[in-house]
Amino acid sequence: MATLSFSLLSDANPPHHLKAFKFLLYKNATSKPQYHIHHKLSFTFRFLHSTHLALLHKDQLAMDRVTNMVSERPVVIFSKSSCCMSHSIKTLFCDFGVNPSVHELDEIPRGRDIEQALSRLGCSPSVPAVFIAGELVGGANEVMTLHLNRSLIPMLKKAGALWV
Repeated sequence: MATLSFSLLSDANPPHHLKAFKFLLYKNATSKPQYHIHHKLSFTFRFLHSTHLALLHKDQLAMDRVTNMVSERPVVIFSKSSCCMSHSIKTLFCDFGVNPSVHELDEIPRGRDIEQALSRLGCSPSVPAVFIAGELVGGANEVMTLHLNRSLIPMLKKAGALWV
């Protein structure tokens, strides 16, 4: 079966991600292969571009939502109701007398999007994620390390979450 190959490199300024693409056509696929390919490519690229923009918009919305949520209280915890480490961290803060804002990601709308945004911020695993004074402290390991180093209480006092 004979094929005809051409490249988008002939275009004046193709996007960098298209430079490596080569397209093969079967000689008897259509009488006007360039039209066929141009139509399919333009549709595909428009679709991919709009999908990419929608995903960027969705990611930005989730990131904005996280930013708004962490600014509402001195201590904000993102957790899941079924996570034992999340439960331990919430209990630790409550035992200190801190009243954190707790967001259970498995119980709120768009919780999965928020969880992905937390992962992009560097939370691994994504829950529990603890913010103090609007800054990401980290997960259970980081919080427990701060507690054992005796630096968690001063941090909470400085944030206005404790009055002792």
